[in-house]
Amino acid sequence: MSDALRRRLFDQLHSLTIVDPHTHINPHAPASTTLVDILGYHYYTELAHSAGMPKANIEEPGLDPKEKTRRIISGLGPIENTIQYSWFIEIAREFFGFQEELVTTKNWEPIYDAAQKKMASPTWADDVLKQSKLEAVFLTNDFDDPLAGFDTKKYVPCFRTDDLVFHLGKSEVRARLDKATQSSVGSAAQLKTAIGKLFQHFKKNGARACAISIPPDFAPTKIELASAETAFAAVLKEGVNAPVERRRELSNFVFWTLAEYCVEFKLPFDLMIGVNRAVYPTGVFQGMDLYDSRVSLIQYKELFNAFPQVTFPISVLASVTNQELASYAWIFPNVVTNGHWWYSNTPTFIEHDSAARMEAVPRTKQVGYYSDMYKLEFALPKFAMYKRILAKILAERYVVDRGWSEERAVAFGTEILRDNTRRIFYAD
Repeated sequence: MSDALRRRLFDQLHSLTIVDPHTHINPHAPASTTLVDILGYHYYTELAHSAGMPKANIEEPGLDPKEKTRRIISGLGPIENTIQYSWFIEIAREFFGFQEELVTTKNWEPIYDAAQKKMASPTWADDVLKQSKLEAVFLTNDFDDPLAGFDTKKYVPCFRTDDLVFHLGKSEVRARLDKATQSSVGSAAQLKTAIGKLFQHFKKNGARACAISIPPDFAPTKIELASAETAFAAVLKEGVNAPVERRRELSNFVFWTLAEYCVEFKLPFDLMIGVNRAVYPTGVFQGMDLYDSRVSLIQYKELFNAFPQVTFPISVLASVTNQELASYAWIFPNVVTNGHWWYSNTPTFIEHDSAARMEAVPRTKQVGYYSDMYKLEFALPKFAMYKRILAKILAERYVVDRGWSEERAVAFGTEILRDNTRRIFYAD
């Protein structure tokens, strides 16, 4: 009965057309052009490298896409047990007609050829969106992105602010800011005005969120303008070599300014908390960063209390932080649980973390999942994984354990999977 129930719930959830609220899609090239665009996803390269494939085999300059595909596939044997490998198999089956259990060095070329043929179609990206039941995907846009040349209703801009908060010591970042705002930012007051211009640009072009990825030691606090002027002067003079305290003050000033503008422009502020960069500096591209359990959401209490008008969808990098996140969403009206980020994006952690949120957090304050994908083909297997887990939780913990009707369980799942995303990010 449980398996049949889970299947019925999954089928109803799987029929929904949804919005993906966080991706790294390039709207000018949203879908893959060769199979290596799929296998080049950092999950595969970092896992293959971890299992023994030399980094040079993966990152050799000028490597032919087909040869790179062959090399990566030759290193996938040790990762056949992982959920990431199953994503690849599901992509191969659903999009390219693959029917075997494993992709090996003996059977991969027909998949490559089938992918080449399908990906050459001018409608491929739209075909993938339709098959994946996605009506829109949110982007990750640099602060100086012109946001031109693409459908902003289908590919929704999101104002990513990491460089502004943490890298203004770099002259090239300040030059980009000057160019994007057509100004010459030489003071903290001018910096605040320039950031306001960026918000205007993003809002005018349909942005639905401001977002940032945050290291574990960051603790937002308000910095007065006079202190910010001193800090910015030091950064202008000494760049990345400015005293740590001055750089920290400037980061806090910019961060607080972003939150203030989120009030004015009525944008949610996505916080992705806890990533420690370059822990493994000799790793493959994008395979260097890890979570850091020293992070605590207590570092954000001043922010959450100061901006009750701003909705903060929160992602945490590690499942060990999930109970704290659920507790903050339990107490703070403006804190929302958001997806299963990166190292938490495996079924065991998703099931544990989702069940905890569903049992503890108001149903209107949970954004169930986002793909975090770089190419559109990954939406289908990733969301399917999440929907299977969601159906399992609803079946076992709500229909069986609590006696809910299937209709009520599906309504709850629909809210988490689809409706909350629309309500939180599309509110004006």
